[in-house]
Amino acid sequence: MVNRHVIPKLNYSFDALEPWIDAKTMEIHYGKHHQAYCDKLNSALEKHPELFEMKVEELLRDLSAVPEDIRTSVKNNGGGFVNHSFFWEILGKNSRLGREILRRIELDFESFDNFKKLFSEAAVNRFGSGWVWLVWDKNRLNILSTANQDSPLTEHKVPLLCIDLWEHSYYIKYEWRRSEYIGAFFNVINWDKVNELFEKFVR
Repeated sequence: MVNRHVIPKLNYSFDALEPWIDAKTMEIHYGKHHQAYCDKLNSALEKHPELFEMKVEELLRDLSAVPEDIRTSVKNNGGGFVNHSFFWEILGKNSRLGREILRRIELDFESFDNFKKLFSEAAVNRFGSGWVWLVWDKNRLNILSTANQDSPLTEHKVPLLCIDLWEHSYYIKYEWRRSEYIGAFFNVINWDKVNELFEKFVR
């Protein structure tokens, strides 16, 4: 019997991020959109059940090794599954930016305010649906914009932070006002988790 993938449990309630991210958006985003990516990923992998033995992150890091008949589905639905699983982890409130990652942000972006400006500009200018990431890339922090459910893992970059820019992540509360959602996002970053990832993969 294969171990089908399941979406991870949230470690906070749907209303925990209000007023910046509303409970209804969280409920639908997590329970419908993320679940749909998971279900479609499982359906694709059923054609090659031996791949259930691998982590989805491993599949995304080497898509050329994924059988061609399910490669696109793994890229799209596996990407959606992994991206959302990561996104929930870096959301939270009342956490503080760690000294080490702040020092690195200041080194690579001159200041935290400049990083915030560049990250926000990349998010505002992301055409259509996609994500913007803070990644570790070739011995420095960098900002990466990806389309659809593409993953930084496929480009062999280490994700540390991300914002989901699909309309389902903000439209109930912010409607077309993506820039307001992006501004609100900085109030719900779980810097404790970002710090942990930085110290695990970078230091």
